Amino acid sequence: MMDFSEIIGHEDIIRHFKSSIEMGKISQGYIINGERGSGKKTLTRAIIKTLQCEEGGTEPCNGCKSCLQCETGNQPDINWITHDKPNVISVEEVRDQINKDIDIKPYSSRYKIYVVDDAQLLNVQAQNALLKTIEEPPEYAIFFLLTNNISKLLPTIISRCITLSIKPVRERDVLDYLVNELKLDNEKANFCMEFAQGNLGKAIRLAKSEEYGEIKHDVVILMRKMESLSVDDIIYTIKNMNHYKLKISDYIDMMMMWYRDILMLKVTNNPGKLMFKEYYSDIKKQSVHISYEGIENVTKAMDKAKQRLEANVNFDIVLELMLLTMKENR
Repeated sequence: MMDFSEIIGHEDIIRHFKSSIEMGKISQGYIINGERGSGKKTLTRAIIKTLQCEEGGTEPCNGCKSCLQCETGNQPDINWITHDKPNVISVEEVRDQINKDIDIKPYSSRYKIYVVDDAQLLNVQAQNALLKTIEEPPEYAIFFLLTNNISKLLPTIISRCITLSIKPVRERDVLDYLVNELKLDNEKANFCMEFAQGNLGKAIRLAKSEEYGEIKHDVVILMRKMESLSVDDIIYTIKNMNHYKLKISDYIDMMMMWYRDILMLKVTNNPGKLMFKEYYSDIKKQSVHISYEGIENVTKAMDKAKQRLEANVNFDIVLELMLLTMKENR
């Protein structure tokens, strides 16, 4: 069931909405900001189910007609905006699904709710069209904009919404879920937890996906031979990384974990704290030949690469610059 009791973490946002419901002070616009897999959609589904519940409480009753419709995705007064192209939400889609629809009163609920997932994909024209509606919406309308990059939204839209940022889930809660619900052994659960950095969805993806095992395997091969990479090797590596283009952020995060191990070994000299324990000898050797400043330079280059890829900068150029920085700081 989609309700607050099923959600792990995000207590501050849940408290905010429960308090708002109790006081009758629901805003007409919300931005929920958090990285991919952080739980934005799950949290939003629980919130809008509660808002539309016929009982009007701070928890959905799970028995009324609206709650049952929410469970099957057929609540007529909840509209999830769809888009044809994977990388953009167009002005036509905003006009057709929001602007032309919003004057029609709710069919059976108190509110008429519009959810724009991946709101960072709204182009400028679409945002301006949406802004006209957000500025003077009917009293029954509520907007939820879910985004992993709030900087892509116009300041005028941000100023008219309440922004709620997703915080990392506590490590012990992530670990408990992986061990108790997914039945992972402690070693794999700890690896997934460290990789996810408080993003439960990310931890679950790693735990369940065979492809992530392939990513880990390829990352380890690359990290072990980084010092000896030639220009041709770098070109080949980029072509191989292109295979994981849709998951390149996770690929880079996996490389960050390797450098986290190098740093951990330099600081503590304790191999028991490593995530890539089976490659202790490689990590030990590399930790001798890289400075703290070098580790910082590499991690900054990785962060910058992720930002540039998010901004659709040329894939090959971004990764080449990142790999060259990694090689230079060995």
